[in-house]
Amino acid sequence: MADYIALIHKEPDSDYGVSFPDFPGCITAGATLDEAKVLATEALAFHVEGLIEDGEPIPIPSSLDDVMTDRAHRDAVAFLVSLPEPAKTVRVNITMSDRDLAEIDAAAKARGMTRSAYLVEAAKRAAA
Repeated sequence: MADYIALIHKEPDSDYGVSFPDFPGCITAGATLDEAKVLATEALAFHVEGLIEDGEPIPIPSSLDDVMTDRAHRDAVAFLVSLPEPAKTVRVNITMSDRDLAEIDAAAKARGMTRSAYLVEAAKRAAA
């Protein structure tokens, strides 16, 4: 697991914006500071997942000194976001009725998703 520096930016009448100096283009925002921190973790994981899928290298974390020497970062507040090891795909076997399976497949197709992606998303929404 690696820790990357995230920068919180806040302008009057705006949400808390978060950017990652080591990952240009990886940004997010939250209405509250707590929400911004949670979304920063999700944004970083999603961004790195895309880099891995594209065969791109994952940068080595920059030091706080290196990040803060950039004038553009001086008005931001730095914090660390932990990047967990990438999850491994695991095959599972479940049992359900053929009618339930048909409904799941239709719902997944309507959303342009695979059955697996649909079930994972539905389970995450139910757990939240």
